[in-house]
Amino acid sequence: MAVLQSKVFDRIDEKEAVQFLQSLIQVNSVNLPGNEKEVAEVIQSFLKTCSLQVELDDLGDNRANIFVTYPNGGKDDKFLVYSGHLDTVPTGKVEWEHDPFSGEVVDNKVFGRGTTDMKSGVAAMVLALKYLEEAGVKLNGKLQFVGTAGEEVDGYGAKTVVEKGQIDKATALVVSEPSENQIFHAHKGCLWLEITTYGKTAHGSMPDKGINAILTMNEIINRLQTYQFDYKPHSVLGLPTLNVGTIEGGVKTNVVPDQCKLTIDIRTVPGQSNEQILQDIENLVKAVALNYEIKVLNSMASVGTDESDDFIKLAIETGKNHLNLELKPSGVNYYTDASVYCPHLQVPAFIFGPGIPTLAHQPNEYVEIEKFIESIQYFIALAIDYLGER
Repeated sequence: MAVLQSKVFDRIDEKEAVQFLQSLIQVNSVNLPGNEKEVAEVIQSFLKTCSLQVELDDLGDNRANIFVTYPNGGKDDKFLVYSGHLDTVPTGKVEWEHDPFSGEVVDNKVFGRGTTDMKSGVAAMVLALKYLEEAGVKLNGKLQFVGTAGEEVDGYGAKTVVEKGQIDKATALVVSEPSENQIFHAHKGCLWLEITTYGKTAHGSMPDKGINAILTMNEIINRLQTYQFDYKPHSVLGLPTLNVGTIEGGVKTNVVPDQCKLTIDIRTVPGQSNEQILQDIENLVKAVALNYEIKVLNSMASVGTDESDDFIKLAIETGKNHLNLELKPSGVNYYTDASVYCPHLQVPAFIFGPGIPTLAHQPNEYVEIEKFIESIQYFIALAIDYLGER
């Protein structure tokens, strides 16, 4: 620990780190439209004096993924991927106390949209690679940061990475979503559906002459409320859930509605199949509606790495040995790019980031500088512990 402290930790420049995070916050990458290419270019410019290999994958429309690869002359049997997304959600209609695109520092906190979710995690991972490189650490394996576009909407960037096979040789994955520097080794998946029922218009005084799409949807809602998932309770994630999110339909009061639209948000646990759930819902709707349509708005797999996995054990030991952190693996209900990566890569993964989960998507979002610096230290230590030195 003392060697790591003097060799790499002491190179961490808090002022530089905070300024780099501020530079990411000051780029408006609200999705839609995203504009992640501008964030990627800030990272690329920041690393221009390093020997780290930086590559932008231009996705068009001012969107991009970015890959930062550590110089490697060692073995290739271990490949650690650090990943984070470059987009954010909108700022909302509530007035912020601090400009959401300023990165203003108040009371040892950096404020702004994306500070928690998740530009602080992105900055920490990039800085970890930078300080390792500046310290001349020779890793005995491959280390790469992947910054992705589009996570807040559809996982567009991560899906592109998978489609192109750009990290197919990865052996372990860490995603720096907000966890307050705790380990989340499992998270729920999601299935968002839009159900539309179609009927037939008629005068409101003669409802028997029409087919009421809203009443059809009402029966569907009743059946959804009693739908039984096929699942096994997860040790940390518990049960799957189904929420009716929105509903709209009808033309005016005195017209029998010929259309009704409903959206539902299903959150899944490991072991469940989104495809099977979709089939179940379609069978449920088909039993009620003569004319209907179902659209999949979003489908993300649940993720879970067993707590007994060697990588999770190593992650816990890294925190204890180098930072005196007592890490207790747990789960979280939000989904991440790991939903895209893990089913494809079949590698152990966990979430670790300095942001506060309850501040994600909230006004006056911030990250504590102390947690931010601690996360940089953790990512440095984990890379050395997992890959080893040569």
